[in-house]
Amino acid sequence: MAIKRLLTEFGMGSSLRRQDYTEAASRAVKDALWHNSINLAELYGKDKSDMQITVEVGVQNPDALDTGTIAAIFPYGQVTVIARKGGLDVPRSDGGKPTVIANVAISVALDLEGVA
Repeated sequence: MAIKRLLTEFGMGSSLRRQDYTEAASRAVKDALWHNSINLAELYGKDKSDMQITVEVGVQNPDALDTGTIAAIFPYGQVTVIARKGGLDVPRSDGGKPTVIANVAISVALDLEGVA
């Protein structure tokens, strides 16, 4: 196999009051995706389902992230979600739950063996 990473997109999302790490990460993924329309698979004569998509999510509490919900955002491809410590929890002056900021890096790869 000749797996080649061809694209990386970045996004940021937040959960202002609920301290919902999954919602913040979902917004970050959509931030990265909704700014472009890339026909990457077709460019190489591949099907969209052949895309190997890796989503790295940085939040302060990676264990609170529902990776299945994040993966379900993608309509095609083979999606792997990796939760990492990162992002930012911003304390609120009123003593409420902190604002959660999530960062994502989405990488798209294809098996290009035999592709000229």
